[in-house]
Amino acid sequence: MAQDDGSSSISSSPLHLFSLMSLSPGIGSPYPWLREMESEERGLYLIQLLVACANHVAAGNYQNANNGLEQINHLASADGDTMQRIAAYFTEALANRILKGLPGLYKAINSTRITSVAEEILVKRLFFDLCPFLRLAYLITNQAILEAMEGEKMVHIIDLCSSEPAQWINLLQSLRTRPEGPPHLRITGIHQQREVLEQMAIRLNEEAEKLDIPFQFNPIISRLDNLDIESLPCKSGEALAITSVLQLHTLLAFDDETNKRSPPSRQFVMNSQTLGDFLKKDGTNAFSPSPDSTSSSPLSLTNSAKMMNFLNALWKLSPKLMVVTEQESNHNGFSLMERALETLNFYAALFDCLESTVARASLERQKVEKMLFGEEIKNIIACEGIERWVRHEKLEKWVSRLELIGFGRVPLSYNGMLLATRLLHNYGYDGYKIKEDNGCLFICWHNQPLFTISAWKFQRYS
Repeated sequence: MAQDDGSSSISSSPLHLFSLMSLSPGIGSPYPWLREMESEERGLYLIQLLVACANHVAAGNYQNANNGLEQINHLASADGDTMQRIAAYFTEALANRILKGLPGLYKAINSTRITSVAEEILVKRLFFDLCPFLRLAYLITNQAILEAMEGEKMVHIIDLCSSEPAQWINLLQSLRTRPEGPPHLRITGIHQQREVLEQMAIRLNEEAEKLDIPFQFNPIISRLDNLDIESLPCKSGEALAITSVLQLHTLLAFDDETNKRSPPSRQFVMNSQTLGDFLKKDGTNAFSPSPDSTSSSPLSLTNSAKMMNFLNALWKLSPKLMVVTEQESNHNGFSLMERALETLNFYAALFDCLESTVARASLERQKVEKMLFGEEIKNIIACEGIERWVRHEKLEKWVSRLELIGFGRVPLSYNGMLLATRLLHNYGYDGYKIKEDNGCLFICWHNQPLFTISAWKFQRYS
């Protein structure tokens, strides 16, 4: 974590300050000493206030929550340090959750909000440029494809979210150097926006023609939940690879409609010295996680009917390889407080990644934080049911699902890990690490896993 005069570090700080500010009704005036707090004190203090405010929202104590939001706003800042920035978007998410209880007001406030396709493409490109996560995922995925498709003359790739041509341009260039020559390559790109697929087709066809590689791009305009997998243009004699980068978790939203009852939220008491200690210690002791968030039993997994049917349809395509990249966090718990703690832990690390490499005044950084991180935080905290599509789950859940369907794990090679480590070194990405565990790779910020990459193949039931 960057350390300077405005450092966002919250590693240690006295807790007596928390008692000086009440979140009780009627107290919302600023205190002049707030802005004079050291960054570490302010960061820890913001965590305490955010957790207390989330407790009020979860319990329906909206007057107390309103007072808490007012207090936090004296410290939060969208252009400050890590904790000030995440606090700004976290409070916006909590406020949106309160407003959703007043649907007329909520819809009126958001009635003119427009997000263009161009903005969505821009913010994903900025995330690709400013953080190494997608670059690493594409590199490791491509290396796994190259190794699995060695010697194959016809290769078909199904890209479940075809939005970044850089990945496949890199693969085309790598295939061109194969000793046996490039295969005939087909890519079926799936995306809900026609414009995205059109741009993909133009870029990839140009590159394939320049490299003299036989190539075909098949665009499929569809949301993932509406995708008719059986109608995908698969041909006999082709070696099939499937790739999913940060997509599968969105399907879990469609299973939530069958179980809308949530266990009651419990109150949390902040008494730890750091964010990490609090999340590991107090978060564990203060509540019982929902069965959905902790269980990987076949019974709990089969409750995710949409997801299991989707994976089963992919299995029936008999892929030689399937590579899955997902966020390594549990943002799919039933209770608000469970999700709030996980959100603080995960996104504080993402904000910290940008803090370490990008200037605070950078407009590109602010766009990524607001339009990507901020919108995801808002979705996790403010939304329920089918509207809550940000439902990240940890690798152990994905492993259980995929094995239950019939997929067999393919260990990712040392070469992939070596290439990823070299990329981090060449780009000067200090603080990032690649770790291997049981054939899967974890992309970490220092020692905190943030994203996982796992590879799978079709295998018949024994």
